Amino acid sequence: MDRLLIRGGVALQGEVVIAGAKNAALPILAATLLTEEAVCIDNVPQLNDVSTMMALLGEMGVRFTLDEQMRVHAQAASDIRCVAPYDLVRRMRASILVLGPLLARFGRAEVSLPGGCAIGDRPVNLHLEGLRALGATIEERDGNIVAQAPRLRGARFVFDKVTVTGTQNLLMAATLAEGETVLENAAREPEVTDLVHLLQRMGAQIEGVGTDCLRIQGKPALHGTGDVTHHVLPDRIETGTYLIAGAITRGRVRATHTRSDLLDAVLQKLRESGAQVTQGEDWIEVDATQAALKAVNVRTAPYPAFPTDMQAQFVALNAVAKGVGTVVETVFENRFMHVPELRRMGAQIKLEGHAAVIEGRDALVAAPVMASDLRASASLVLAALVAEGETAVNRIYHIDRGYETIEDKLSRLGAQIQRVPS
Repeated sequence: MDRLLIRGGVALQGEVVIAGAKNAALPILAATLLTEEAVCIDNVPQLNDVSTMMALLGEMGVRFTLDEQMRVHAQAASDIRCVAPYDLVRRMRASILVLGPLLARFGRAEVSLPGGCAIGDRPVNLHLEGLRALGATIEERDGNIVAQAPRLRGARFVFDKVTVTGTQNLLMAATLAEGETVLENAAREPEVTDLVHLLQRMGAQIEGVGTDCLRIQGKPALHGTGDVTHHVLPDRIETGTYLIAGAITRGRVRATHTRSDLLDAVLQKLRESGAQVTQGEDWIEVDATQAALKAVNVRTAPYPAFPTDMQAQFVALNAVAKGVGTVVETVFENRFMHVPELRRMGAQIKLEGHAAVIEGRDALVAAPVMASDLRASASLVLAALVAEGETAVNRIYHIDRGYETIEDKLSRLGAQIQRVPS
């Protein structure tokens, strides 16, 4: 198992190219199960989670090829094995996204209950309730979800709480259901919208794109993308993380191949912190070379509010900013596991229920730390970039799930960072 060694104190400078969004690529890959024709996708990030999803789909019978432009061609012919085995599903919660497409197209599915980051309770009950509303028969047997439906039927379903993967799963299932499906209190995240755009290219009829009410007219079949390649949208969380890396080190970093409209809430908080933020058509730059960073208050909520996947990074930023900032987590109940590790580096943080109260310090100090989940890993790397001495970030397989070659990208910005075996 590898670890990262990071020597802090360097103000980062330069450009970083942002990869495609993991949380968009995973449901898009699962959607290839909805048709027997080829689907062409590009800007697919090279991440462990993406490799796991492709391995899972390959085990089920989906055939993948990569062309000279690094585009992924996926084809799920009629000989698909409708079983998602535990050995692969346990590595990643997003594996549950194959359930809806399998049930919609083949009328059956057996999917192991998923694993993934330990950031709190993320039950799949809303996925199952929604599929039952569409006419599926579902039981849990020996740790597996076993579902059947000769043909799903359209229905109105209201999500008790906003769920991104739940929305994506039911959305895919509804495209092949008989009649109209209405999904209310649906997730509005850009990754949901990106999936909708792919499904529309495949012939799906979907209204309400970008809203919390999606209306789907089911079709007997969907087709491939033909000569059209679907371009996965840029990763807004990777973008935000590198912008904070520029701010926290009092440097200047430009993220390219990205979109500022995906990050309104994050950019607003960066500006509140005192960093200068400028943007263009496909780039965002943060300049903190002259900034006296101030602590900011953050409250996570579903899109378009402040994303839960960015709160750990702002905890790290507040730890070295002037004043006191509060970060309130409303999406997951167990997403402050980075706090004890940041305290080891000298951060002054108090936990009060679902809130972290951070009093900024002039400096952090290096210490060996342990990553507990994907975004916690990012916060520890950010803290290490400004800590005095050399920090060892252990258990970094988490960060490899969501950040493409993070040590290479940071090195190009001037960071003193290397990956070494534990």
